Amino acid sequence: MTATLSPEGTTVGGAQQAVRRVIMFVLLFATTVIAANGIGGLLGRLFDLGNPTLAANDATSLAVWLAFTFVGGPFAFLFWWLSWRRLGETAERGSSVWGLYLAGMSTVALIVAATSMLQTAASLIGGDWQPQSLGTGVAWAGVWVWHRWMSARRAKSPTQFTSVTPVIGSFFGLVVGVGATVTAVGLLLDTVVRGFSGVVEVGEPWWRSTLQALVWAAGGAVVWWWHWAHDGARARTSALAAVVLVVTTGFGAVLLALGGIATALFMLLRVVFDHSQSASVVLDRFGTAVAAAAVGGIVWAYFRGRMRSAAESTRSANRLVTAGVTLAASASGIGVIVNSILAAFGTPLAESGTLTLLLGGISALVVGAPPWWLVWRPASRLSTTESGAPARRIYLIAVFGASAVVALITLLVIGFRIFEFTLDSVTGQSLLDRLRAPLGLLIATGLAAGYHFTVWRLDRAAAPPTPHGAHRIGRVFLVTGSDPEPLRIAIEQATGAAVTVWARMEHDTSGPTTERVVHALELTTGRRVLVLAGPGERLEVTPLRD
Repeated sequence: MTATLSPEGTTVGGAQQAVRRVIMFVLLFATTVIAANGIGGLLGRLFDLGNPTLAANDATSLAVWLAFTFVGGPFAFLFWWLSWRRLGETAERGSSVWGLYLAGMSTVALIVAATSMLQTAASLIGGDWQPQSLGTGVAWAGVWVWHRWMSARRAKSPTQFTSVTPVIGSFFGLVVGVGATVTAVGLLLDTVVRGFSGVVEVGEPWWRSTLQALVWAAGGAVVWWWHWAHDGARARTSALAAVVLVVTTGFGAVLLALGGIATALFMLLRVVFDHSQSASVVLDRFGTAVAAAAVGGIVWAYFRGRMRSAAESTRSANRLVTAGVTLAASASGIGVIVNSILAAFGTPLAESGTLTLLLGGISALVVGAPPWWLVWRPASRLSTTESGAPARRIYLIAVFGASAVVALITLLVIGFRIFEFTLDSVTGQSLLDRLRAPLGLLIATGLAAGYHFTVWRLDRAAAPPTPHGAHRIGRVFLVTGSDPEPLRIAIEQATGAAVTVWARMEHDTSGPTTERVVHALELTTGRRVLVLAGPGERLEVTPLRD
């Protein structure tokens, strides 16, 4: 068949095939979800041993599940067969729509099946049989196995978005496992603390909730291990894998660990200095805080080791995200401390509410400031490359933007409080009491914004002058038929640019060396650059128009 060129230079036949794929896989996705829900509902009825008849007491929902199964199911099979029989073609298999569908449906099936199965297992410990959850879990587990089978077919498996399923699956398992582990260990430690405090527990026994949390923790650990080790998510170097690694290490683990430490420190400070409540009341969730700090620290330590072998751009992004988290904690502590100091002018500092506020601010500042100092290194002299890195500039601009938003909202609150006090002075609350919370937040935001603005100006002054007409490379489009990872990593480390890989249909066994590619880019100016690597030793580097 001869393709006809449109005025824009694209092929009409290619556009038609792309639209056909989108429609076909959207319909397949929708009908698969419908059929899985219908089968899950019917299986839930079959597993409900307490009902002697299948349609007992709920004919409407049974009719819905039957319709979903026997109408949606055949259509799902039809759309799958029409798509599957063409996936032996190179263009079909290499379609981004096929890879995106398989990754999306596998992820959805994994999440629904795992949560439903774990909910069923945990409910059994509590003596609550949930057949509907079991039916949903079995149905979606079948969908997950089916899509695993398709992804294992070498002749028809997708060539794009192959890292999405293992990376997202490992992240999902990690979140479930970590959250449940914190809950289980926290419940156990809280029980021990209450025992030492002489508190008598009333209601559900503590071990039942702990065992239920352990079931979720074990399930999350299995899901994480399967995708992290078995499916090789730990060896993935895609952009998505880098983002998930940064979110896990620089944000999630740091936030969990520092949040637990700050909460535990706050409770201990209250026990020592604030005697408005008994120690047993103050330490009611002390075990959970300790568990969060311990588990978060373990997760951070493990993935910190993985971060050392990542690309420089990933490590830099991780440092900046960690700096942002610790900066937010420090700024919050400063704002709360200012709030409590302003409250002291109208209320004695020994009053429980003000003293509790002050201890909370001190805890946040003490926990947030030292890690921020270690990560950000304000006293260290940075190289020109570090100070001019795009990620660092983006971080500084993001701090400015967040500070501007917070300052604007705070000023609106201050204006509202002033007008409220002027127009309605019936209440006995003073103007200072009305303004101290937003004023504390405004002062902390101003300090953070002022410091980072100064850093931004110093970085800009230290940056080397840019030749006339030259621009820093911001994005590289790499076209290669060989393994793109060595070239991608070398380009990222040398230029700091984002790299988009376009795989050539013909596979190359060799290509230009990374040294040649990096040297060619050093001689090139432009924000966007096209790199043609291969076949063989061929290398073309072309700047693109913005």
